[in-house]
Amino acid sequence: MGRAVGLGVSDCQGLVHRPGFRWDARELLRACGLVLWEFDHLVGGQAPFEAGAGGGVRAFPSPVIDVDQGYDAYLGHLRERSPKFTRTTLAKERRLGRDHGAVRYVHDERDPAALAALMGWKSAQYRRTGRSDRFAHPWITELVRRLFHTRTGSFAGVLSVLYAADVPVAAHFGLRSERVLACWFPAYDPAFAKYSPGLVLHLRMAEAAAADGIAYLDLGRGQKDYKDSLKTRELAVSEGWVALRHPVALGHRARRAPVRALRNTVLSRPEFFGPADKLLKRIGEIRALGKESRNRAVRM
Repeated sequence: MGRAVGLGVSDCQGLVHRPGFRWDARELLRACGLVLWEFDHLVGGQAPFEAGAGGGVRAFPSPVIDVDQGYDAYLGHLRERSPKFTRTTLAKERRLGRDHGAVRYVHDERDPAALAALMGWKSAQYRRTGRSDRFAHPWITELVRRLFHTRTGSFAGVLSVLYAADVPVAAHFGLRSERVLACWFPAYDPAFAKYSPGLVLHLRMAEAAAADGIAYLDLGRGQKDYKDSLKTRELAVSEGWVALRHPVALGHRARRAPVRALRNTVLSRPEFFGPADKLLKRIGEIRALGKESRNRAVRM
C-alpha cells in the first residue's frame, strides 16, 4: 500500500519527473512493489494517474489569490467583486490599531516563540471545532519546526505574524517557492476575534508576497468562507487511488470508499455540512470541559 508523501498535510502530490517523461501508472506501481497508491491532492498534469484511477478519481477546487499584477490590482479586484467585505476588513484593521495599539506585520518572522504561539492557537482551534489536532502528532510538529529553519533560494518555510502593539494577534506558517506561497497553517488569538485578524493577516500576506515577486498564494483545498472571499480563481486537485487487481487493494477500496464518499457528500452539501459542523463543535466543547475537569482534579 502506498500513500502520498505527507498525506494529511501535503497539498501538492504527484510524480516528480523531467519534462516530457511518459509513464504508465500501473507499471509504476509494479516497479515500486505496490498494489495501490492513494492521493487526495493530486495536481494537474498527472494524466497517467488520473487515467489509471479510472472513474474513481474526483476533482476539488483549490482557491488561489493572484498577485502577479501587484497588490493594488488584487485589492482593486477585491473591491469590485466584494466591496462590503473589503471595506469591512480594512475598517477592522484600523479599529484594531485604535483599540490595541499600532498594527504591525512581519512577513518572515524568525522568532521561534511566534511559531509556538501559532501552533498553540491552531491546536486549540482544532480541539474547539471538534477536528483532529494535527499538532498532537509529533512528526507534524517536528516537520513544521524543521521547515521553519529551512531556507534556500528556491524554498523556505515562512512564518508571517500580525502584531498589535507588539502583541501577536494572528499568524500563518506556509511554504514558499520562487513564485508560489502555499498557505498551510493560519490561526489567530480568539481574544481578538471581533477584529477578523485572520482576514487582515491574509491581506497583508498578499501585499508582501506581491512585493516579493510571488505570483499567487495557494489557499489549499477546502470550502471555507474566508477562502471564497479572498480568492481570485481556483486550481483543481484530485482525490482517489490507482490500484492493481489484488485482494489487498480490493479490501482497502471496499473499506475506504464509503467513508470517503460520505465525507465528501457532507462537505459539498450545505444542508449536511451545517449540522455536521455544529456536532463537531459540540464534541469539541465536551472535550474541553472534560479536560478542564481533569485539570481541576489534578490541582485538588
